[in-house]
Amino acid sequence: MKTNLHPTDYRPVVFSDDVAGFAFLTQSTAQTNDTITWEDGQEYPLVKVHISSASHPFFTGEEKIIDTEGRVDRYKAKFAAAEARKEQLASKAKKAAAVKAKKAEQ
Repeated sequence: MKTNLHPTDYRPVVFSDDVAGFAFLTQSTAQTNDTITWEDGQEYPLVKVHISSASHPFFTGEEKIIDTEGRVDRYKAKFAAAEARKEQLASKAKKAAAVKAKKAEQ
């Protein structure tokens, strides 16, 4: 095994999910310039997170769609365009079959 692979400079750090109003104090090596005064009156480094166990749908049981940069809308538009193209090709094939059947009757 490699030696000196894991960090040894763990220190108390507060992780905060501002959206959910949830924060917890733990040991970490995460670097940050922000600080916060914790419940015990001491000042600790602060790491802000966008999603935590208090706001993640897996833990809360709520379904939330976090649409970053319209990704869901782009997916829905692409899916709708594919369906329209499929219908267009089906109607074109149906018309071609009708013309072929009409020529075969003559």
